Amino acid sequence: MTQHICPWWLGYLLASPVRRLWQNPKKILRPYVSSGMTVLEPGCGMGFFTLDLARLVGDEGKVVAVDIQPRMLEGLKRRAKRAHLGDRIETRLADAGRLPAQDLADQVDFALAFWVVHELPDIGRFFAELRQVLKTGGKALLTEPKGHVSSSSFAEEIEFASRAGLRVGHRSETISNVSAVLELA
Repeated sequence: MTQHICPWWLGYLLASPVRRLWQNPKKILRPYVSSGMTVLEPGCGMGFFTLDLARLVGDEGKVVAVDIQPRMLEGLKRRAKRAHLGDRIETRLADAGRLPAQDLADQVDFALAFWVVHELPDIGRFFAELRQVLKTGGKALLTEPKGHVSSSSFAEEIEFASRAGLRVGHRSETISNVSAVLELA
């Protein structure tokens, strides 16, 4: 798979409220996220999903938002502060090779990997690390854009997840995305 990192300045467009017209974060996330959960969001960008995740986990929950670009995380922090959600969101800077979440082993209730896995240099490692942080009963939502990720590439991602000990609980498609809910095997 080819690696392509979304430029930081595109984060402003991806976090735009106009995007909600075709991707409603609450509608997408509500089946998986509830109050008090610990949520991991690798590739959070400027937080299009992060703010709604923080609202859904409530005062007792936590969202760990990870990105490899400091400018994306700075934008997220500004948006979270304006929304009075900064206390629920922990940002972490990653390098392209590792998920900085070893301290979350067996603690994550839900992970959201939305339009990000195709950008990673080592997809197998990502899914192995994701499996380590998910607690029993935890789930992950893997979603990729059809325009960037072919059916065969998505199948390859699912195979990497399977090798890491995750199984597909449910698959779905929309006009623009393909998704799979992953669970511990």
